[in-house]
Amino acid sequence: MGVEEEFFLVDASGALAPRSVEVLDSAAPGASALLGEFTRSQVESAGPVCTRVDELLGGLRAARRRLAEAAAGQGVRVVAAGVPIMAESGPQRLNPGSRYRRIAERFGAVAAAAGTNCGCHVHVGVPDRDSGVAASNRLRPWLPVLLALSANSPVCEGADTGYASWRQPRWSRWPTGGPPPPMESAEHYETCVAALLESGAALDRRMVYWDIRLSDYNPTVEIRVCDVPSTPEESALLAVLVRALVSAALDDAAAGRTPARRDPAVLRGDLWRAARDGLEGSCPDPLGGGRLRPVHSVLAGAVEHLRPYLARSGDLGYALEALAELRTRGGGAARQRAAHARRSSAADVVDYLAGATVQGLHDRRAPAPGEPPPAHARPFGG
Repeated sequence: MGVEEEFFLVDASGALAPRSVEVLDSAAPGASALLGEFTRSQVESAGPVCTRVDELLGGLRAARRRLAEAAAGQGVRVVAAGVPIMAESGPQRLNPGSRYRRIAERFGAVAAAAGTNCGCHVHVGVPDRDSGVAASNRLRPWLPVLLALSANSPVCEGADTGYASWRQPRWSRWPTGGPPPPMESAEHYETCVAALLESGAALDRRMVYWDIRLSDYNPTVEIRVCDVPSTPEESALLAVLVRALVSAALDDAAAGRTPARRDPAVLRGDLWRAARDGLEGSCPDPLGGGRLRPVHSVLAGAVEHLRPYLARSGDLGYALEALAELRTRGGGAARQRAAHARRSSAADVVDYLAGATVQGLHDRRAPAPGEPPPAHARPFGG
């Protein structure tokens, strides 16, 4: 498995800072590749292939430290959040490269909004592309659960959006954004990709932005639905759960079990609900026929369902411990809102995130749950 994380660069006020070229040029060498993203206010870390969760977590922490140290040398900070926290005075500068300019020209305002977002992408190795398609078909109903677990973008442009993940509806503006359709085979997958390229909905294969896709560079299936979590521990949790889900999916495919059906229109609604509620709300339970249940209960059931796979890979203890910590501390969106509630200040959210990005989930300076979020931001029934 491997994880890619995207981050914002911000100045002392919390506003986006177009310093990616300088930060990357000054970053210390390390195991993870550090890269530019769509705008000059974003950077990305792409970790190496890992088999153990401790190895993965150590790599995530090291990459974040390298970025933070390089950013500090340029007078800016690294922030793990799904959307920009502070209001921006104008369009963001693009990173160098003709490809980014062509994307901006073709997609206009969609690129301006949907391009300035930060996600977390989990890669899991599969034997071949047909196996990747089989895994994709079986992971589709789990996308809302993974989104709810990772939701970390409630505050955007200085205000609470009412969504735990505002990144998800922003990102869905891309014509290739959202869940993939059910696929019959790798050949069917390629037919769909070719049609998207022919229509112009994707500039190239890298612009097939489905929430699950096959990698063109590695023998992996890539899950892309998640906000970048504020802490490396949460990214590692996503990775071990996704790996277990892929393992279970491949076993189900080998046994000839039919994937659970979820109509594409219904699945988009499921993702909307997960984006709105986040970890503290409810989402459809893939193990319970799609019935709405509290996300924490869905995750507890998922761990029990995946226990053989998590135990076999040595991930069970970590998954149980991390989920217990999140039940106490709240999800990323809840922690952002707790920071915002102190003084109704978006700058306080940026300050919290800048610390959590490097210090992690066990940072004792993290805000404790306080006043409930505003009514428009509460989970249904909350």
